[in-house]
Amino acid sequence: MEKTKSKGTNSSSSTSRKNSENGNGKTNGSGESSQSSLMEKFLVDELKDIYWAEKHLLKALPKLEKAATAEELKESFTGHLEVTREHVTRLEEAFEMMGKKPQAKKCEAMEGLTKEAEGIIEDTEEGTMTRDAALIMAAQKVEHYEIATYGGLRQLAKTLGKPDLSDLFDQTLAEEKEADQQLTNIAEAHINIEATQE
Repeated sequence: MEKTKSKGTNSSSSTSRKNSENGNGKTNGSGESSQSSLMEKFLVDELKDIYWAEKHLLKALPKLEKAATAEELKESFTGHLEVTREHVTRLEEAFEMMGKKPQAKKCEAMEGLTKEAEGIIEDTEEGTMTRDAALIMAAQKVEHYEIATYGGLRQLAKTLGKPDLSDLFDQTLAEEKEADQQLTNIAEAHINIEATQE
């Protein structure tokens, strides 16, 4: 009888240990360690995604600048190219803060957005304000994607108790919002109106 009782106790103890372990075999007590680990992994995955996206933009922006007609729009694309280089460097800093090497993972969303922009160039007439208006819309779709991404990354970093990382994302978020507003201002200044007269 004593042996049977001992087996029951060991079985209960083993079950308890299993319940306290996460998928990696690490004990996490209340589960917070496991959740934190999963969230950090997700954050790093999103970093890889936006890192690819920003580097892809470095190739796409010169094409937009070449296709644009209005001088202020050309300057906007050129200026954002320089800002995008800073974003890439900032993301590399973010990887370092997470203890990871910079690594890019193909961003399907950004690839789709830039392909759409290329399609606009093919489908619109060179030298027209209609093309410029369409390029602005395409560029703003990119900005809105980046705004959503950096806003989410900022909140994730904040939740994980990484204020320095959150501040880093906040800097880029502010610059993306500024770029979006600049494009709106350019469109409203004269491009949209002139496009309706073509």
